[in-house]
Amino acid sequence: MAAALLCTGCRTVQYHVTGVERTRVAVDSRYDVPNAEVEQFMAPYRVRVDSQMKPVVGRTDAYLDAYRPESPLSNLLPDIFVWAGEQYGEHPDFGVYNIGGIRAALPKGDVTIGDVVSVAPFENKIVFVTLTGSKVSELMSQIASRGGEGLSREVRLVITADKKVKSVTVGGQPIDPDREYRIATIDYVAQGNDDMVAFKSATNVKTPGHDEDLNREVIIRYFQEKMKNGEVVSATTDGRIIVEE
Repeated sequence: MAAALLCTGCRTVQYHVTGVERTRVAVDSRYDVPNAEVEQFMAPYRVRVDSQMKPVVGRTDAYLDAYRPESPLSNLLPDIFVWAGEQYGEHPDFGVYNIGGIRAALPKGDVTIGDVVSVAPFENKIVFVTLTGSKVSELMSQIASRGGEGLSREVRLVITADKKVKSVTVGGQPIDPDREYRIATIDYVAQGNDDMVAFKSATNVKTPGHDEDLNREVIIRYFQEKMKNGEVVSATTDGRIIVEE
């Protein structure tokens, strides 16, 4: 009986928008004024973040940025992935890294963990895949149509001003359509994203799935190895992707 009485008091409330107001809020210097209460609240979190992001992992000899058709940073990253192949029992023929996934530049001088995280902030992992030569040719056409992507030093790609492949070699040789090529890249690219749909035909996909396989962790290991050996990281443009008029 009590339940029945309770239900008689139940109502379904319906809400309706009766009006909308809006205004613009200027985000300017007034918000730069330190707030003691906020600073006190943030202090322990800032210390924790700084302790994780500030350690230096290596050094560069120049500012490394990413841009098309090729750039120091978009050359360096696929080179690092090829370098990492041995750690996974792999010997890639070349590496690919999407320029859209490079979200910051690396400073000249000390490089911190935070710098690398800024470059590679996403949860992407290194992967190794196999493509036939004919699919590699398709991949190069797709890269040309985008005006360039990160390619390792084994590749020489010449494209026309209207973004067509003029010539391409891998390891100093023309692409053999019947040969299989092993490629190091990130999982996002290996799924055919950023218009590199040739990767959807990949076989023998090796996808390490641990935290140490995140692309930023691979990059950090490279820098740490160089620093341990007393080496400064250097990267330049060297004609991997040339646009001819």
